[in-house]
Amino acid sequence: IVSPENSKSSSDDEEQQMELDEEMENEICRVWDMSMDEDVALFLQEFNAPDIFMGVLAKSKCPRLREICVGILGNMACFQEICVSISSDKNLGPSYSAGNKQTEVAIVWVERIREHPAIYDSICFIMSSSTNVDLLVKIGEVVDKLFDLDEKLILEWIRNGAVQPLDQPQEDSEQQPVFRIVPCVLEAAKQVRSENPEGLDVYMHILQLLTTVDDGIQAIVDLPLIDSLIRVLQNMKHCQKKPENSAESNTEETKKSDLTQDDFHLKILKDISCEFLSNIFQVLTKETVAQGLKEGQLSKQKCSCAFENLLPLYNPVVEDFLKILREVDKTFAGNLEESFPSLKVQT
Repeated sequence: IVSPENSKSSSDDEEQQMELDEEMENEICRVWDMSMDEDVALFLQEFNAPDIFMGVLAKSKCPRLREICVGILGNMACFQEICVSISSDKNLGPSYSAGNKQTEVAIVWVERIREHPAIYDSICFIMSSSTNVDLLVKIGEVVDKLFDLDEKLILEWIRNGAVQPLDQPQEDSEQQPVFRIVPCVLEAAKQVRSENPEGLDVYMHILQLLTTVDDGIQAIVDLPLIDSLIRVLQNMKHCQKKPENSAESNTEETKKSDLTQDDFHLKILKDISCEFLSNIFQVLTKETVAQGLKEGQLSKQKCSCAFENLLPLYNPVVEDFLKILREVDKTFAGNLEESFPSLKVQT
């Protein structure tokens, strides 16, 4: 798949390479599963498997094969010896592992990633198309860590999807889509939300980190997204409610433990959602607010829910948002102020 001969093959051959043979996929997936074992990972490293997998990532046009290679590299990099070895090899791109917490190694990864822009496409492809929740959570943890370490990388990745590369032929645009980081993160969040609350926390934090730079806020300001954030807050009370008379025979101690765990994740989700929403509110224009009022994303009920959750911590943000509301619809703003007396304009 990565040989020079294949790279010179006809367009028909290239299209056939877009799909893995089922038998081959099963075999490679076995390697993926086995690579979680340290002895197997060390064995793969001994035979220069990282070089091979990075070659596949660089040359293969088969998305599934690239996904599997990233997964194997990620498993291998979970082990200390291999992680340090891969990170110190300048001929290799970074391997993806959320498990390693060493800052010095992580910084090396950031440098390698910035040297290999194609990694951005690979990560975005996985986030936007994979249904493997475990893989999405690991990828999310990596992106979260990278963004925490390097604000410049956030800016680069936001701008990567803004313009199609000049050297990319127009006829190839369908085969090589231009990925945008925000939609990819949102798609991954949708995939993990029902199966992995911790994973959803990670993706919400990524979105929050994106709002720490101006370009990120502009990329995220989107009325449907605001609507979704407010609905998350609206549903928070329902998520926190537990049936008082459960038919299950759990012990009282187990129930308390489960409740505490649920409350912990809900609080994280609420805190991130509120900070995220407050950042977006700060850059809303009159035109966007007017559109939101017209289309229903900023109804009285939704604005009230947002205010209930944002106050009092984000009081200045809410007050500034109300000023814009008054300019757009004075009556609407007045009705909201009636529900929140502390926000009334002092006369």
